[in-house]
Amino acid sequence: RHFEFPEEHARGSHRKMAGSVQLLIGAGGIYGAFIYYGVLQEGIYNYVGSDGSKFNFTLFLLALESAANVVVGLAGMLVTGGTKGLPQEMFALTGGTQIAAKFLTNAAMATGVSFPTQALAKSGKMIPVMIGGLVLGGQTYSTREYLQVLAIVGGTAIFNLAKSKGGGASSSALGFIFLLGSLVCDGVTGGAQNNLKEKARKKGLKAKPYDMMLWTNFYMMLYMILAAVLTGEFFTAYAWTMANPSVLKDILYFSLCSAVGQSFIFYVVSVFDPLVCTTITTTRKIGSVLSSILIYGHSMSFQRWFGVAIATIGILGELESKFRPKSKRIPHAKVAHAA
Repeated sequence: RHFEFPEEHARGSHRKMAGSVQLLIGAGGIYGAFIYYGVLQEGIYNYVGSDGSKFNFTLFLLALESAANVVVGLAGMLVTGGTKGLPQEMFALTGGTQIAAKFLTNAAMATGVSFPTQALAKSGKMIPVMIGGLVLGGQTYSTREYLQVLAIVGGTAIFNLAKSKGGGASSSALGFIFLLGSLVCDGVTGGAQNNLKEKARKKGLKAKPYDMMLWTNFYMMLYMILAAVLTGEFFTAYAWTMANPSVLKDILYFSLCSAVGQSFIFYVVSVFDPLVCTTITTTRKIGSVLSSILIYGHSMSFQRWFGVAIATIGILGELESKFRPKSKRIPHAKVAHAA
């Protein structure tokens, strides 16, 4: 029997304690930043200006959010060191698909989709992967995977279609089209990021976390500024926010939460394994939905709570499946995890 000296036991206890503290810091940072991010996002799109109009400047909002991530990403890269020679064309592609996904999600909210609806729907990132695999790749999926997706889609549909206690409008059909498009862009982003890593590997390079954050958000910011200027939205949004300075404060906090949240994600991935990060970010979505319901007082009937419960089971089921050993006979598993 192995005898453990008191010094070894103490060192092991200290390591466990340090690991627990690091996990608490990382999880607390992700939960705090992104739950508040969701609260601010909903508040911004519900903000009514002095002229009676609502905020509807998604290009402008995402340009500022991306700019905040660029600043934090640059600071992080200067501290940790950057990687020269990375394939910029791939960052341009992933930046384009990521900002398209964000734009469509925000556009859905601008058309009247509630935050709980979009948060639940966006949890179904397996949907476009499965559709693509079935239509294009002849993939096969387990009954469990079909049930997980069905629970997320069905729960979201029940939540949206069920009547609230005081009545209230359901989300628009256009909003759901935007959400589906956003999910497709998420799926494309996962594949593009894999290609980026593979190209870098062939060059003998490996992108560090803040390389990814800086360059991806740089192209996201570039696309949004160009789009906002070319459409004239930048100047209209600037004038509107100057006339309503209180919303500008919320936009700045929203952008800061995005950048801080991303930094905590990179921190967790660097200290622990990606699965721990996936667990935190997945359960955070449920926290965001509940926070939105409590803070903004969404009228909840029994049917709506039932929809939230069904979708949550699907989300947690997908998370639990990531802890099981990968099956060699299911070729799509790698793609599904990347998305």
